[in-house]
Amino acid sequence: MNDISNVARLSEPLKFAYWVPNVSGGLVVSTIEQRTGWDFDYNRKLAQIAEDSGFEYALTQTRYAASYGADKQHEATSFSLALLAATERLRVIAAVHPGMWHPGVLAKFIITADHISNGRAAVNIVSGWLKNEFTNFGLEWLEHDERYVRTEEFIRVLRGLWTEQEYSQSGKYYNITDFTLNPAPVDVPGRAHPEIFFGGNSTAAQATAGRVADWYFSNGKDLEGFKENIAGVVAASGETRRGTGGAALPAPRFGLNGFVIARDSEKEARDTLREIVAKAHKPAVQGFRDAVQEAGASTKDGKGMWADSSFEDLVQYNDGFKTQLIGTPEQIAERIVEYKKIGVNLFLTGYLHFQEEVAAFGADILPIVRELEADLARKHGTELVPTRTLASQARPGNPAGVGPRAAAESVAV
Repeated sequence: MNDISNVARLSEPLKFAYWVPNVSGGLVVSTIEQRTGWDFDYNRKLAQIAEDSGFEYALTQTRYAASYGADKQHEATSFSLALLAATERLRVIAAVHPGMWHPGVLAKFIITADHISNGRAAVNIVSGWLKNEFTNFGLEWLEHDERYVRTEEFIRVLRGLWTEQEYSQSGKYYNITDFTLNPAPVDVPGRAHPEIFFGGNSTAAQATAGRVADWYFSNGKDLEGFKENIAGVVAASGETRRGTGGAALPAPRFGLNGFVIARDSEKEARDTLREIVAKAHKPAVQGFRDAVQEAGASTKDGKGMWADSSFEDLVQYNDGFKTQLIGTPEQIAERIVEYKKIGVNLFLTGYLHFQEEVAAFGADILPIVRELEADLARKHGTELVPTRTLASQARPGNPAGVGPRAAAESVAV
Protein backbone atom coordinates (compact mmCIF):
# COMPACT_ATOMS: atom_id res chain seq x y z
CA MET A 1 0.00 0.00 0.00
CA ASN A 2 1.37 3.42 -0.95
CA ASP A 3 1.63 5.62 2.14
CA ILE A 4 2.60 8.72 0.17
CA SER A 5 0.00 11.43 -0.49
CA ASN A 6 -0.48 12.55 -4.08
CA VAL A 7 0.36 16.11 -2.99
CA ALA A 8 3.68 15.15 -1.37
CA ARG A 9 6.74 16.59 -3.14
CA LEU A 10 9.42 13.99 -2.49
CA SER A 11 12.14 15.61 -4.60
CA GLU A 12 11.87 18.94 -2.77
CA PRO A 13 13.62 19.34 0.59
CA LEU A 14 11.39 20.38 3.45
CA LYS A 15 11.64 24.03 4.41
CA PHE A 16 11.94 25.27 7.97
CA ALA A 17 10.79 28.49 9.57
CA TYR A 18 10.74 29.81 13.11
CA TRP A 19 8.35 32.07 14.96
CA VAL A 20 9.97 35.44 15.51
CA PRO A 21 9.67 36.14 19.27
CA ASN A 22 8.74 39.80 18.86
CA VAL A 23 6.45 39.34 21.87
CA SER A 24 7.48 39.23 25.52
CA GLY A 25 7.17 36.00 27.47
CA GLY A 26 8.32 33.52 24.85
CA LEU A 27 6.20 31.02 22.95
CA VAL A 28 4.62 29.17 25.88
CA VAL A 29 2.32 30.73 28.48
CA SER A 30 4.25 29.31 31.40
CA THR A 31 6.55 30.44 34.19
CA ILE A 32 9.18 27.89 33.12
CA GLU A 33 12.49 29.50 32.21
CA GLN A 34 12.59 30.71 28.62
CA ARG A 35 15.93 32.13 27.55
CA THR A 36 14.25 34.09 24.77
CA GLY A 37 14.18 37.84 24.32
CA TRP A 38 11.60 39.95 22.52
CA ASP A 39 13.92 42.90 21.84
CA PHE A 40 15.51 43.62 18.48
CA ASP A 41 19.11 42.90 19.47
CA TYR A 42 18.15 39.37 20.54
CA ASN A 43 16.09 38.85 17.39
CA ARG A 44 18.77 40.16 15.05
CA LYS A 45 21.25 37.62 16.41
CA LEU A 46 18.58 34.89 16.29
CA ALA A 47 17.83 35.62 12.62
CA GLN A 48 21.51 35.33 11.74
CA ILE A 49 21.80 32.06 13.70
CA ALA A 50 18.72 30.72 11.92
CA GLU A 51 19.90 31.45 8.39
CA ASP A 52 23.30 29.94 9.21
CA SER A 53 21.54 26.85 10.61
CA GLY A 54 19.52 26.04 7.47
CA PHE A 55 16.28 27.91 8.16
CA GLU A 56 14.76 29.59 5.10
CA TYR A 57 11.92 31.56 6.70
CA ALA A 58 10.96 33.49 9.81
CA LEU A 59 7.40 34.57 10.68
CA THR A 60 6.89 37.78 12.65
CA GLN A 61 3.77 37.67 14.83
CA THR A 62 1.07 40.32 14.69
CA ARG A 63 -0.98 41.57 17.63
CA TYR A 64 -1.86 45.13 18.50
CA ALA A 65 -3.19 44.41 21.97
CA ALA A 66 -0.52 42.06 23.37
CA SER A 67 -2.12 38.81 24.46
CA TYR A 68 -1.24 35.26 25.58
CA GLY A 69 -0.26 36.76 28.96
CA ALA A 70 2.39 38.94 27.30
CA ASP A 71 2.57 42.63 28.12
CA LYS A 72 4.75 43.86 25.24
CA GLN A 73 4.86 43.23 21.50
CA HIS A 74 6.58 44.86 18.55
CA GLU A 75 4.69 45.60 15.32
CA ALA A 76 5.22 42.91 12.69
CA THR A 77 5.93 44.71 9.40
CA SER A 78 8.53 47.15 10.72
CA PHE A 79 10.20 44.38 12.75
CA SER A 80 10.30 42.14 9.67
CA LEU A 81 11.89 44.89 7.59
CA ALA A 82 14.60 45.34 10.21
CA LEU A 83 15.31 41.58 10.23
CA LEU A 84 15.53 41.55 6.44
CA ALA A 85 18.10 44.33 6.58
CA ALA A 86 20.10 42.35 9.17
CA THR A 87 20.28 39.12 7.14
CA GLU A 88 21.35 37.92 3.71
CA ARG A 89 19.31 34.82 2.86
CA LEU A 90 16.45 34.52 5.35
CA ARG A 91 12.97 35.21 3.98
CA VAL A 92 10.90 37.08 6.55
CA ILE A 93 7.11 36.79 6.59
CA ALA A 94 5.21 39.70 8.12
CA ALA A 95 1.79 38.82 9.51
CA VAL A 96 -0.93 41.40 8.77
CA HIS A 97 -4.68 41.78 9.31
CA PRO A 98 -7.12 42.82 6.56
CA GLY A 99 -9.22 45.49 8.17
CA MET A 100 -6.12 46.96 9.81
CA TRP A 101 -4.40 47.58 6.45
CA HIS A 102 -5.54 48.65 3.01
CA PRO A 103 -4.15 46.08 0.54
CA GLY A 104 -2.75 48.77 -1.77
CA VAL A 105 -0.75 50.33 1.06
CA LEU A 106 0.54 46.92 2.13
CA ALA A 107 1.42 46.00 -1.47
CA LYS A 108 3.55 49.15 -1.74
CA PHE A 109 5.23 48.54 1.64
CA ILE A 110 6.14 44.94 0.72
CA ILE A 111 7.56 46.00 -2.66
CA THR A 112 9.90 48.39 -0.86
CA ALA A 113 10.87 45.69 1.65
CA ASP A 114 11.41 43.31 -1.26
CA HIS A 115 13.88 45.68 -2.92
CA ILE A 116 15.72 46.41 0.32
CA SER A 117 16.13 42.63 0.87
CA ASN A 118 16.73 41.60 -2.76
CA GLY A 119 13.55 39.54 -3.00
CA ARG A 120 13.07 38.07 0.49
CA ALA A 121 9.86 39.74 1.70
CA ALA A 122 6.65 37.76 2.24
CA VAL A 123 3.29 38.17 4.00
CA ASN A 124 1.03 36.05 6.17
CA ILE A 125 -2.56 37.21 5.90
CA VAL A 126 -4.41 36.77 9.21
CA SER A 127 -8.18 37.23 8.96
CA GLY A 128 -8.39 38.07 12.67
CA TRP A 129 -10.10 36.51 15.66
CA LEU A 130 -9.54 38.94 18.55
CA LYS A 131 -12.68 41.06 18.45
CA ASN A 132 -11.56 43.72 20.93
CA GLU A 133 -8.53 44.50 18.78
CA PHE A 134 -10.87 45.73 16.06
CA THR A 135 -13.73 47.22 18.03
CA ASN A 136 -11.50 49.14 20.46
CA PHE A 137 -9.82 50.73 17.44
CA GLY A 138 -13.27 51.68 16.13
CA LEU A 139 -12.94 49.24 13.23
CA GLU A 140 -15.71 47.11 11.79
CA TRP A 141 -15.93 43.58 13.22
CA LEU A 142 -17.21 41.01 10.72
CA GLU A 143 -18.70 37.62 11.49
CA HIS A 144 -16.43 34.64 10.90
CA ASP A 145 -17.10 33.62 7.30
CA GLU A 146 -17.43 37.23 6.18
CA ARG A 147 -13.89 37.90 7.40
CA TYR A 148 -12.70 35.33 4.87
CA VAL A 149 -14.68 37.02 2.09
CA ARG A 150 -12.75 40.20 2.87
CA THR A 151 -9.47 38.29 3.12
CA GLU A 152 -9.92 36.71 -0.30
CA GLU A 153 -10.52 40.11 -1.89
CA PHE A 154 -7.50 41.48 0.00
CA ILE A 155 -5.21 38.74 -1.36
CA ARG A 156 -6.49 39.23 -4.91
CA VAL A 157 -5.68 42.94 -4.68
CA LEU A 158 -2.14 42.19 -3.48
CA ARG A 159 -1.47 39.77 -6.30
CA GLY A 160 -3.03 42.02 -8.89
CA LEU A 161 -1.04 45.09 -7.91
CA TRP A 162 2.16 43.03 -7.79
CA THR A 163 1.73 41.50 -11.23
CA GLU A 164 -0.29 43.86 -13.44
CA GLN A 165 -0.28 47.42 -14.70
CA GLU A 166 -3.44 49.51 -14.42
CA TYR A 167 -4.99 46.87 -12.21
CA SER A 168 -8.71 47.09 -11.43
CA GLN A 169 -10.84 45.06 -9.05
CA SER A 170 -14.42 45.61 -7.97
CA GLY A 171 -15.58 43.89 -4.79
CA LYS A 172 -17.58 44.13 -1.61
CA TYR A 173 -14.67 45.48 0.44
CA TYR A 174 -12.09 46.83 -2.00
CA ASN A 175 -12.40 48.72 -5.27
CA ILE A 176 -9.22 49.36 -7.23
CA THR A 177 -9.30 51.38 -10.45
CA ASP A 178 -6.53 51.33 -13.08
CA PHE A 179 -3.72 51.37 -10.52
CA THR A 180 -0.05 50.66 -11.20
CA LEU A 181 2.66 50.28 -8.57
CA ASN A 182 6.22 51.03 -9.65
CA PRO A 183 8.69 49.55 -9.15
CA ALA A 184 7.38 46.02 -9.38
CA PRO A 185 8.57 43.42 -6.86
CA VAL A 186 12.04 41.97 -7.32
CA ASP A 187 12.38 39.36 -10.08
CA VAL A 188 13.17 36.09 -8.28
CA PRO A 189 13.21 33.03 -10.57
CA GLY A 190 10.50 30.62 -9.56
CA ARG A 191 8.56 33.29 -7.63
CA ALA A 192 5.80 35.24 -9.37
CA HIS A 193 5.67 37.84 -6.59
CA PRO A 194 6.30 38.03 -2.82
CA GLU A 195 4.87 34.85 -1.32
CA ILE A 196 1.42 34.97 0.23
CA PHE A 197 0.91 32.76 3.28
CA PHE A 198 -2.51 32.33 4.80
CA GLY A 199 -3.83 30.21 7.64
CA GLY A 200 -6.84 28.92 9.50
CA ASN A 201 -8.45 25.59 10.34
CA SER A 202 -12.08 26.32 9.48
CA THR A 203 -13.83 25.23 6.32
CA ALA A 204 -13.98 28.87 5.18
CA ALA A 205 -10.25 29.27 5.78
CA GLN A 206 -9.39 26.10 3.86
CA ALA A 207 -11.54 27.20 0.94
CA THR A 208 -9.93 30.64 0.84
CA ALA A 209 -6.45 29.12 0.92
CA GLY A 210 -7.36 26.70 -1.84
CA ARG A 211 -8.54 29.51 -4.10
CA VAL A 212 -5.95 32.23 -3.59
CA ALA A 213 -3.00 31.48 -1.26
CA ASP A 214 0.52 30.41 -2.18
CA TRP A 215 0.93 28.72 1.20
CA TYR A 216 -1.59 27.33 3.68
CA PHE A 217 -0.51 27.55 7.34
CA SER A 218 -2.13 25.51 10.09
CA ASN A 219 -1.93 25.44 13.86
CA GLY A 220 -0.38 22.28 15.25
CA LYS A 221 -2.13 19.07 14.20
CA ASP A 222 -1.58 15.35 14.44
CA LEU A 223 -1.12 13.42 11.19
CA GLU A 224 -4.77 12.54 10.67
CA GLY A 225 -5.93 16.05 11.57
CA PHE A 226 -3.62 17.68 9.05
CA LYS A 227 -4.59 15.19 6.35
CA GLU A 228 -8.13 16.54 6.72
CA ASN A 229 -6.94 20.13 6.42
CA ILE A 230 -4.90 19.35 3.30
CA ALA A 231 -7.89 17.60 1.74
CA GLY A 232 -10.08 20.64 2.41
CA VAL A 233 -7.61 23.01 0.76
CA VAL A 234 -7.08 20.74 -2.24
CA ALA A 235 -10.82 20.34 -2.73
CA ALA A 236 -11.22 24.12 -2.91
CA SER A 237 -8.48 24.63 -5.49
CA GLY A 238 -9.07 22.87 -8.82
CA GLU A 239 -10.97 24.94 -11.34
CA THR A 240 -11.66 27.77 -8.88
CA ARG A 241 -7.95 28.56 -8.38
CA ARG A 242 -7.44 31.55 -10.62
CA GLY A 243 -5.16 34.54 -10.40
CA THR A 244 -5.42 37.94 -11.96
CA GLY A 245 -6.30 37.88 -15.64
CA GLY A 246 -7.86 34.42 -15.23
CA ALA A 247 -4.51 32.59 -15.25
CA ALA A 248 -4.31 29.37 -13.26
CA LEU A 249 -2.29 29.63 -10.03
CA PRO A 250 0.18 26.96 -8.89
CA ALA A 251 -1.20 24.58 -6.28
CA PRO A 252 -0.84 25.85 -2.70
CA ARG A 253 1.84 24.40 -0.46
CA PHE A 254 1.41 23.41 3.14
CA GLY A 255 3.00 24.68 6.35
CA LEU A 256 2.43 23.30 9.84
CA ASN A 257 3.18 24.70 13.29
CA GLY A 258 5.17 22.59 15.75
CA PHE A 259 6.86 23.29 19.09
CA VAL A 260 10.20 21.50 19.26
CA ILE A 261 11.46 19.90 22.47
CA ALA A 262 14.65 18.00 21.54
CA ARG A 263 16.56 16.36 24.36
CA ASP A 264 19.07 13.51 24.78
CA SER A 265 16.28 11.08 25.70
CA GLU A 266 12.56 10.92 25.08
CA LYS A 267 11.98 10.87 28.84
CA GLU A 268 13.85 14.13 29.28
CA ALA A 269 11.84 15.74 26.48
CA ARG A 270 8.53 14.50 27.93
CA ASP A 271 9.54 15.68 31.39
CA THR A 272 10.20 19.14 29.93
CA LEU A 273 6.73 19.17 28.37
CA ARG A 274 5.18 18.18 31.71
CA GLU A 275 7.09 20.96 33.45
CA ILE A 276 5.91 23.54 30.89
CA VAL A 277 2.29 22.55 31.47
CA ALA A 278 2.66 22.22 35.26
CA LYS A 279 4.02 25.78 35.39
CA ALA A 280 1.38 27.19 33.05
CA HIS A 281 0.20 30.72 33.82
CA LYS A 282 -3.33 29.51 34.44
CA PRO A 283 -5.24 32.84 34.37
CA ALA A 284 -3.51 33.86 31.11
CA VAL A 285 -4.13 30.49 29.46
CA GLN A 286 -7.75 30.46 30.60
CA GLY A 287 -8.32 33.99 29.32
CA PHE A 288 -6.79 33.06 25.99
CA ARG A 289 -8.86 29.87 25.90
CA ASP A 290 -12.10 31.79 26.48
CA ALA A 291 -11.29 34.20 23.64
CA VAL A 292 -10.13 31.67 21.08
CA GLN A 293 -12.72 28.99 21.73
CA GLU A 294 -15.44 31.57 21.26
CA ALA A 295 -13.80 32.30 17.90
CA GLY A 296 -13.63 28.61 17.00
CA ALA A 297 -17.24 28.01 17.97
CA SER A 298 -18.36 30.96 15.83
CA THR A 299 -17.89 28.93 12.65
CA LYS A 300 -20.93 27.33 11.09
CA ASP A 301 -19.45 23.83 11.39
CA GLY A 302 -17.50 24.36 14.63
CA LYS A 303 -14.16 23.66 12.95
CA GLY A 304 -12.43 26.95 13.61
CA MET A 305 -8.96 27.21 15.07
CA TRP A 306 -8.69 26.09 18.70
CA ALA A 307 -12.23 24.65 18.63
CA ASP A 308 -10.92 21.31 19.93
CA SER A 309 -7.88 22.54 21.88
CA SER A 310 -7.40 21.43 25.49
CA PHE A 311 -5.92 23.58 28.26
CA GLU A 312 -2.59 21.78 27.76
CA ASP A 313 -2.67 22.46 24.02
CA LEU A 314 -3.19 26.18 24.60
CA VAL A 315 -0.17 26.57 26.84
CA GLN A 316 1.54 26.77 23.45
CA TYR A 317 -0.84 29.24 21.90
CA ASN A 318 -0.77 27.88 18.36
CA ASP A 319 -1.31 24.24 19.38
CA GLY A 320 2.36 23.45 18.80
CA PHE A 321 2.41 20.46 21.15
CA LYS A 322 -0.15 18.63 18.98
CA THR A 323 2.41 18.09 16.21
CA GLN A 324 4.53 16.09 18.68
CA LEU A 325 8.00 17.25 17.69
CA ILE A 326 9.12 16.02 21.09
CA GLY A 327 11.87 13.50 21.82
CA THR A 328 15.40 12.80 20.64
CA PRO A 329 16.73 14.41 17.45
CA GLU A 330 16.24 11.07 15.66
CA GLN A 331 12.61 10.75 16.81
CA ILE A 332 11.80 14.32 15.82
CA ALA A 333 13.41 13.91 12.38
CA GLU A 334 11.42 10.72 11.78
CA ARG A 335 8.20 12.45 12.83
CA ILE A 336 8.93 15.38 10.50
CA VAL A 337 9.37 13.06 7.51
CA GLU A 338 6.09 11.29 8.31
CA TYR A 339 4.42 14.67 7.85
CA LYS A 340 6.25 15.16 4.57
CA LYS A 341 4.64 11.94 3.32
CA ILE A 342 1.16 13.42 3.77
CA GLY A 343 2.06 16.68 1.99
CA VAL A 344 3.71 19.07 4.45
CA ASN A 345 6.26 21.33 2.73
CA LEU A 346 7.31 23.60 5.61
CA PHE A 347 7.51 23.44 9.40
CA LEU A 348 7.01 26.59 11.44
CA THR A 349 8.81 25.92 14.71
CA GLY A 350 8.91 27.31 18.23
CA TYR A 351 11.30 26.69 21.14
CA LEU A 352 11.85 27.46 24.82
CA HIS A 353 15.35 28.89 24.29
CA PHE A 354 15.36 30.17 20.74
CA GLN A 355 18.98 31.02 20.00
CA GLU A 356 20.42 27.83 21.48
CA GLU A 357 17.71 25.51 20.22
CA VAL A 358 17.48 26.90 16.69
CA ALA A 359 21.22 26.31 16.37
CA ALA A 360 20.83 22.80 17.82
CA PHE A 361 18.00 22.04 15.40
CA GLY A 362 20.26 22.93 12.48
CA ALA A 363 23.17 20.89 13.84
CA ASP A 364 21.40 17.83 15.28
CA ILE A 365 18.01 17.40 13.58
CA LEU A 366 18.23 18.89 10.10
CA PRO A 367 21.04 16.56 8.87
CA ILE A 368 18.97 13.53 9.90
CA VAL A 369 15.91 14.96 8.14
CA ARG A 370 17.92 15.38 4.93
CA GLU A 371 19.19 11.80 5.08
CA LEU A 372 15.68 10.45 5.64
CA GLU A 373 14.29 12.63 2.84
CA ALA A 374 16.96 11.41 0.41
CA ASP A 375 16.23 7.77 1.33
CA LEU A 376 12.49 8.35 0.92
CA ALA A 377 12.94 9.97 -2.48
CA ARG A 378 15.16 7.15 -3.79
CA LYS A 379 12.74 4.54 -2.48
CA HIS A 380 10.05 6.12 -4.68
CA GLY A 381 12.15 6.50 -7.81
CA THR A 382 13.32 10.09 -7.56
CA GLU A 383 16.15 12.16 -6.06
CA LEU A 384 16.17 14.91 -3.47
CA VAL A 385 17.14 18.14 -5.23
CA PRO A 386 19.11 20.55 -3.00
CA THR A 387 17.42 23.87 -2.38
CA ARG A 388 19.06 26.71 -4.29
CA THR A 389 19.78 29.84 -2.32
CA LEU A 390 18.54 33.22 -3.47
CA ALA A 391 22.14 34.19 -4.15
CA SER A 392 22.55 31.36 -6.64
CA GLN A 393 19.22 32.27 -8.25
CA ALA A 394 20.19 35.90 -8.88
CA ARG A 395 20.19 36.72 -12.56
CA PRO A 396 23.41 38.14 -14.01
CA GLY A 397 22.99 41.73 -15.15
CA ASN A 398 19.97 42.32 -12.90
CA PRO A 399 21.48 43.54 -9.62
CA ALA A 400 18.56 45.81 -8.93
CA GLY A 401 16.06 42.99 -9.17
CA VAL A 402 13.94 44.35 -11.98
CA GLY A 403 10.61 42.53 -12.00
CA PRO A 404 9.05 40.85 -15.04
CA ARG A 405 6.62 43.69 -15.63
CA ALA A 406 9.36 46.34 -15.52
CA ALA A 407 11.60 44.21 -17.76
CA ALA A 408 8.80 43.98 -20.31
CA GLU A 409 8.40 47.75 -20.20
CA SER A 410 12.10 48.30 -20.87
CA VAL A 411 11.95 45.95 -23.87
CA ALA A 412 8.89 47.76 -25.19
CA VAL A 413 10.66 51.12 -24.90
